[in-house]
Amino acid sequence: MATGLVRLICPNLLCRSMLSVSESMRGKEVICKACGNRVVVPLKSKESNPLAVVPPKEEKSS
Repeated sequence: MATGLVRLICPNLLCRSMLSVSESMRGKEVICKACGNRVVVPLKSKESNPLAVVPPKEEKSS
């Protein structure tokens, strides 16, 4: 069974390279091949997309 990939951007503002690492690396530290910066791969969020915009609830009129 193939594992998924986690894609993230190097936080070094002078680098900003796209990193692709295995799902098994979540919570662990990896090194950016472009600049050598150490990056912690975030744990999986409970939400499917934490950046998704949630529309405001409509107010009931009386």
